[in-house]
Amino acid sequence: MAKKVEDRKSSGRGQRDLKVKVKSARGRKLSSTRWLQRQLNDPYVKRANAEGYRGRAAFKILELDDKYRFLVPGARVVDLGCAPGGWCQVAVKRVNALGEKAGKSQGRVLGIDLQEVDPIPGAEIHVLDFLEDEADDRVKEWLGGKADVVMSDMAASSSGHKQTDHLRIITLCEAAAQLAFDVLEEGGTFVAKVLAGGAEGSLQALLKQRFTKVANVKPPASRSDSSEKFVVAMGYRPESRDAVAEADADDPLAG
Repeated sequence: MAKKVEDRKSSGRGQRDLKVKVKSARGRKLSSTRWLQRQLNDPYVKRANAEGYRGRAAFKILELDDKYRFLVPGARVVDLGCAPGGWCQVAVKRVNALGEKAGKSQGRVLGIDLQEVDPIPGAEIHVLDFLEDEADDRVKEWLGGKADVVMSDMAASSSGHKQTDHLRIITLCEAAAQLAFDVLEEGGTFVAKVLAGGAEGSLQALLKQRFTKVANVKPPASRSDSSEKFVVAMGYRPESRDAVAEADADDPLAG
């Protein structure tokens, strides 16, 4: 890889900020060169490497938790689409899954993904399509009960068409929310990535029906040129049996 270091004076500091510039190599697309240059100069990528996280995305959940405090010692956490594992790494530390914080409750972290994920100390990771029938039952079985937090940094494969990709990720997020409704304890938290684009209204309405507080946040670690944001829904309210019975009574096709 050919690269060039550019000297730039930092305004007002008298120091030099070294920025890596990547030269285009024969056979490599310009978009790939730009991505590589961005990675090499991304402070979150550098921090992730220095602090042992598997990706810069770890800082997104760190920043969200710093603000909303849902990854507390003793919490039981489900991470949907957990590869490569950065969110699990953060959760393990914060919920005390390894029992390293004396006098604090020990939590559990369950990672779910379609592919194999390298082991993470303190996390239990399973290969599972969460869209499968009875996936929620398997999650509760592995967790030994219900969860306090369900979180998802999943994104559907890009088609290159902005509107289509937006609809895909909203659909994926809605499916994750439905699983959360089945596995969350009362008062629990749901955190998921969405893309701004206008179709998330149905998701917002759904979450506001089932949670006492719903916030939309773009953490500092989320790149400024990205349309991603995160929804943090707190205070889960399970549907009462009476409410379900009323809904069935109003539906002529029910039963």
